[in-house]
Amino acid sequence: MYRNLTARDFSRQDDADDANFYAMPRMVIHLDDKAVSLVKDIARRYMPPMHVRVLDLMSSFRSHLPEDRPYTEVIGLGMNMAEMQANPQLNRQLVHDLNKYPQLPFNTGYFDVVINTVSIQYLTQPVAVYREVARVLRPAGVSIVIFSDRMFPTKAVRVWVDGDDDDHIALVQEYHRLAGGFRNAQTERYPGGNSSWFRSAQDPLYAVVGTRDASAPITTGGRTPITGPRSPITGPRNPITGPRW
Repeated sequence: MYRNLTARDFSRQDDADDANFYAMPRMVIHLDDKAVSLVKDIARRYMPPMHVRVLDLMSSFRSHLPEDRPYTEVIGLGMNMAEMQANPQLNRQLVHDLNKYPQLPFNTGYFDVVINTVSIQYLTQPVAVYREVARVLRPAGVSIVIFSDRMFPTKAVRVWVDGDDDDHIALVQEYHRLAGGFRNAQTERYPGGNSSWFRSAQDPLYAVVGTRDASAPITTGGRTPITGPRSPITGPRNPITGPRW
């Protein structure tokens, strides 16, 4: 169990409106090629083999999902529409500020996989968000959280900035524990390595994977409304219904 978390832990150097910080599109891949391949491999091993419905949480320019999976749907929820529209793996895009509105605008049990890649450090209400992740996952669905040692330090929460890699792993496990609804929070570690004349270093990479516990109660029911300003989901769409498996 992680130490007791306080409000100070989730303060940031820059507490200004996140919408302003993310207003300018950043068409940047935040991991090197070796680490990107590892992200795809981790996702491939934990997601179902067919007809996968994925929520890319805190989505951006790339999702790094394995290309050899037949996806039913991949929805990106992030802060910049232009970045997500440039993401070739997304079927739909939704601008939504989780730090203001941690509720997710999807039906209970709608997704097979919720993946968060190199963005968990920016959540100021992570337990509330992952309580919602548990709600929108189908029974036995998986939450995949992948992170490295990179961040925008002024926007990362204090507890992340002050911690090391081991602290980060324990912290993400604690988010899942406190949220409830998960079991088997597995971890994977790929610490990277040093460069040499014949080999380039790989960015360090870490993963925490929680499985939705079908026996655990869902703490919020039904589709949670969004109360703040929001951009529309773009592209052709069917009604969001659930559960579906």
